Amino acid sequence: MKDKILVETSARHVHVSEEHLRILFGEDAKLTVKKELSQPGQFAAEEKVTLVGPRRSQPNVSILGPCRGRTQVEISATDARALGIPAVIRESGDIVGTPGCKIVGPKGEVEISEGVIVAKRHIHLNLQEAEEYGLKDRETVMVKIDTPERSLVFDDVVVRVRKDFSAAMHIDTDEANAGNIGPETYGTIIKKH
Repeated sequence: MKDKILVETSARHVHVSEEHLRILFGEDAKLTVKKELSQPGQFAAEEKVTLVGPRRSQPNVSILGPCRGRTQVEISATDARALGIPAVIRESGDIVGTPGCKIVGPKGEVEISEGVIVAKRHIHLNLQEAEEYGLKDRETVMVKIDTPERSLVFDDVVVRVRKDFSAAMHIDTDEANAGNIGPETYGTIIKKH
C-alpha cells in the first residue's frame, strides 16, 4: 500500500458556468488555457475576475476551466474575512446554503446568491490509485507533512475517488502557509482506525 501523496496548494479561484462566462466576458467568450493543472482536463485560464464582498474587493482572481454547471468561488478563510464573507468550509460542488458575492468581469458582472466556499482539504485519486492506496471514496484520513520547523498533521482530509482524477492532495493557501508547504512537498497518509 502506498502512503505518500503530493500536496498541492490551491489558491483562490472561480469556476464559472457558461451563462456567467458570457455575461462576464462577452457573448462569444471561451476560456483560454494558460496552464494545465494536475487533474486531467482541468486548467487555469487566462481570464481573471474581481470578487466583491461587503468589506472589500479582490482583483485578478483566476478562473479554472472547463466551465461547470454552476458558478463556484473557492477562497481561503483569510480571503473570506478580508472580503467580509462568512468562511463556510465545504467540499467542492456542495454549495447549497453557502454565501454569495458579486463577480466582476471586463464586460459585465453577476451576483451569485450562493457558491462561495472555503474548500475542505481533500485527496484526489482515480480508481486504480485508490486501490493501490487502500482508500475508499468519502473516507477521511490524516496526512502528516514534514517541513523544516513547521511540520504538522492535517486531520479530516476527505478522499475523493473518480475515474478521471489523478493522485494529489489539495489544501488552500492558509493551510500551506501554516506548514511552510512549497512545490514538490509530499505528505504521509495515516489511515484512521
